[in-house]
Amino acid sequence: MFPLARSVLGILFSLFLGVVGTAHSQEALQLQRQDQKLIEATAYSPASPTCRGIGVISPGAGGTAKGYRYLGEAMSTLGYLAVVVGHPESGRRVVREQVSSKGLREGLAELITEPDAYRGRFMDIAAAKRWAKDRCKAEESVLIGHSMGAATAMMEAGARSKVGVQGTDAFSVYIALSPQGDGLIFPENAWSDIQKPVLLLTGTKDTELGGASWETRTEPFKNMPLGCKWLGVIDGSSHLNFAGIGLSRNTEALASLTIGNFLNALHHSDCSSPAQVQGIVVSTK
Repeated sequence: MFPLARSVLGILFSLFLGVVGTAHSQEALQLQRQDQKLIEATAYSPASPTCRGIGVISPGAGGTAKGYRYLGEAMSTLGYLAVVVGHPESGRRVVREQVSSKGLREGLAELITEPDAYRGRFMDIAAAKRWAKDRCKAEESVLIGHSMGAATAMMEAGARSKVGVQGTDAFSVYIALSPQGDGLIFPENAWSDIQKPVLLLTGTKDTELGGASWETRTEPFKNMPLGCKWLGVIDGSSHLNFAGIGLSRNTEALASLTIGNFLNALHHSDCSSPAQVQGIVVSTK
């Protein structure tokens, strides 16, 4: 990974340290979804006096409501009420069982194509959104997902899937970290009907489950129609870096910065290309 220029590095880590250094109000929740099942979630209150909107964060397979803290805190800093939601049908216990019985690749492949896992995810997300909307009256709603959460977000936004599950497009903005191209979950041209603003983020070490190049993760951007669509590619970032696991500080800083730039661009009704920052290439359409 090439080094960041000193001035850019200062900007990035000033932002990042501002996010992690701010006194964020964090609350552990139990939410009831429509089938009466209780799920875990973690809420991050807006750091500003006025709530700008809500942000629901959907973890990848095996993720928990206690993870993705950097995204919760970044959204809080931007003025959003953020909720990281647990997904019991595709959480840590289920992944452990799948991997134990079928192996890593086969176990995960089966889980990420399981229709009931996505149906549960949609109920989890709806429960988190209902809770947040009762506490933040702003109209804007953002769904952020990583890995299996990115697939969930793209289905919710209107992408056609191979798993027989369709979302309701109930959010105003979508952000997908490590989105999938056509393959196990999505057919070719699955994203051609998505009209809402979308930010996609990947990295040059963000390989697919089967070992395919990170470049397959750019397919949704190429297939989406014009209109407030951004694609950010972070040099050297891996799949787990976006989950906040491992040496992920640079990924977290660049992802947080780009999310802020994207949401601020939407607020100013200007989705044109942002100022480029070394370490990430952002394309727009």
